[in-house]
Amino acid sequence: MTASAESGALVEHLFRRQAGRMVAHLARVLGPAHLDLAEEMVQEAMLRALQGWPVQGVPENPEAWLFRVAHNLAIDAVRHNRLALEKSEAVISELKRAAPAQPGDSDDELRLIFMCCHPEIPMEAAIALSLKVACGFSVREIASAFLSDDAAIAQRLVRAKRQIRERQLSLELPAGAEIARRLDAALAVIYFTFNEGYTAHEGDALIRRDLCGEALRLGRLIASSPLGAPRVDALVALIAFQMARSPARIDEAGDLILLEDQDRSRWDQGLIALGFSHFDRSIVGDDVSAYHVQAAIAATHARAAAAESTDWPMILSFYDQLLEMNPSPVVALNRAVALSKVRGAAEALDVVESLGSDPKMGDYYLWLAVKGHLLSELGEKERAAACFRAALECRCSEPERRFLRRKLEELDLR
Repeated sequence: MTASAESGALVEHLFRRQAGRMVAHLARVLGPAHLDLAEEMVQEAMLRALQGWPVQGVPENPEAWLFRVAHNLAIDAVRHNRLALEKSEAVISELKRAAPAQPGDSDDELRLIFMCCHPEIPMEAAIALSLKVACGFSVREIASAFLSDDAAIAQRLVRAKRQIRERQLSLELPAGAEIARRLDAALAVIYFTFNEGYTAHEGDALIRRDLCGEALRLGRLIASSPLGAPRVDALVALIAFQMARSPARIDEAGDLILLEDQDRSRWDQGLIALGFSHFDRSIVGDDVSAYHVQAAIAATHARAAAAESTDWPMILSFYDQLLEMNPSPVVALNRAVALSKVRGAAEALDVVESLGSDPKMGDYYLWLAVKGHLLSELGEKERAAACFRAALECRCSEPERRFLRRKLEELDLR
């Protein structure tokens, strides 16, 4: 890898890890009405790193360098009257005083996330805004995950920021009954970030560990704050259990390995222990969320020393419970996989085929892949091949495409 490519990869990595912290800090000092400027300064700092580091070399402390540059850019912006601030000198003084060695104030991050999730902002816009300013997602990435187009997401973000300005929303942390609504939106952002990282929807990599790690960090940040709740611990447990499998999910060539074929000795025992720690904390009280049930499913897999010892009847019962709480076709599809393990492929196939009436399933590669797998188990190779070919036409990552091609080859239709 060339020096330019190495520094570019480092900047992208740091952007994922630090952008939200930097924006959060600058937004607190400048005021939430100037969120756009805070984002602009952080992005300009990243751009300068991309341009300068390949020539000048990477600084000894790249995080501190980025934060210092973003801070100085913000000071210059205020000095040159780019902001309609009544007390610009006071703001400059605060920027100078508040500049730490590097970003890391967790309170700033919490304030930013929970402001983005304010009840005045519609839920979908709140999630998109949080992903953009707190997690460093691009408009294109958000649009891809929402199955939307860039223009629609961009407009959603513009409206959300306008609402912040017009309604003079503050960065104060919520209190009382308002906590629950904002917490649900914040957890949706974290869950969304993790899912995007755990199974990338497109590109060369199946797993984007930077996004998974950021989701885990943000979840633990909220769990350890006064705003923590059992469902936060449940989500952290779920993420930790799922992340623990990551080393075994792909082989040396980057190809997908199904859960039943994974080498469980490669599972990260530290993350599994973290998962059980948060899972134990999550079961305090009467709060049972969808995150609790998903974490219980993941915990059941984590307890199984081998695929053959997996308690599939227990997992099926958890999916029954989850389907009652969240009757979505994706949950029903996952339940069908568990059903096939307990009652056989034929009964599961009936369920999977019934999901085809949902318009979203036709373009969902996993629905077609599961259907193809069940048909293959039942000996219907031609129909299975048709499913795998149709799945290849859907949006998915390159490792998933290679997996689908392998499934086609295994059918041996010659």
